[in-house]
Amino acid sequence: MSSFMNFRLDGKVALVTGSSRGLGQAIAEGLAEAGANIVGIARGEQTETEERVKRHGVGFKALKVDLLENLDNLEGVFHDAVEAFGKVDILVNNAGTTRRKPALELTEEDWDVVMNLNLKVVFLLSQLFAKHVIARKTRGRIINIASMQSFQGGILIAPYTASKHGVLGLTKALANEWAKYGINVNAVAPGYMRTHLTAPLREDKMRNREILSRIPMGRWGEPEDLKGVVVFLASELSDYITGTVITVDGGWMSR
Repeated sequence: MSSFMNFRLDGKVALVTGSSRGLGQAIAEGLAEAGANIVGIARGEQTETEERVKRHGVGFKALKVDLLENLDNLEGVFHDAVEAFGKVDILVNNAGTTRRKPALELTEEDWDVVMNLNLKVVFLLSQLFAKHVIARKTRGRIINIASMQSFQGGILIAPYTASKHGVLGLTKALANEWAKYGINVNAVAPGYMRTHLTAPLREDKMRNREILSRIPMGRWGEPEDLKGVVVFLASELSDYITGTVITVDGGWMSR
């Protein structure tokens, strides 16, 4: 049997946050293509995600949850995720938001909303997942969705930038602590992707032109461009990789 069969995730269960659309939906489908059952957490309906996942012959459980409104009950949310298939082997922390305005105009509420969803929820769900994996005495994979703003400052997105720098630091810190438990913690940093969050940039002709001029591949990334790297990090083929970040950016960071 080819070693590349180790990309398969048959029998595994992946919990993906923000799975109703965009990057989360594509990630959920990619993991399903590799054989994983999917638990999707999102505020909105997930009918389309369910259809895309189930056509690969795996199970799907949709949890309609606003993670910000459930900050005090994430343990209950995670319990429901475990109940769906009896376990969780892979956690993908994808859910995120931003507030696009000058730093001088940001409110405390703007700051808290972005930091709570993009960073606090990531830590708390990762902690719950780690306790679950350790109790089961098995291996686990955490894949955090970082950003180009994990490395750069960006424009008009101060809380988003701060949160994504935090995601990268948290990934390294948790990787150091949890490697001894068989938990790999890594991050994927998408470049400029065609999602609802980047719609304002793509609609701004000047910003769109500036962004495309720096991307060597000359195009915006598609959510599907993340499938391969996420499956790799979830699979046995990445057993000796932890505490790292992989950029999927069309060459943006090389410029």
